[in-house]
Amino acid sequence: MWPRVNGMRAMELGTPDAMRAELNALVLSGAKTATTGLLEEYAKETEGLEYVGEKLALVDAGGRPVGVIEITGVEVIPFADVTWEHAAAEGEGDASLEEWRAGHRRFWEGLGTPVRDDTPVVCLTFRLLEHAWHPAGQEV
Repeated sequence: MWPRVNGMRAMELGTPDAMRAELNALVLSGAKTATTGLLEEYAKETEGLEYVGEKLALVDAGGRPVGVIEITGVEVIPFADVTWEHAAAEGEGDASLEEWRAGHRRFWEGLGTPVRDDTPVVCLTFRLLEHAWHPAGQEV
């Protein structure tokens, strides 16, 4: 099961290192309004898909909340069917759909999961509802 924070499922983007910090910063800046995951990960973690209207705690590498997002769209499709509109909404600076696909293949293959064109992926869109504040008063 995925971690829970303040009664919400946690959204853990990327890997828990500099990548997560970078992706979270994109969400908090408003540049990132979408993400893509492997359907297989949901089965491994015995998790149901997110649903439109669900609020998730966006967490940092230490599991601390940095914001709250609300899911605005959920679509399960083959990897090859991901659109440029969705890829661009991930806000990670890809110049083309081909570049986005190559980067995501490298990422998942680096984690031990080769991705083919027919591999089912979960395309999520979301909006940022709020930033979390650290006790020191500094926004994340």
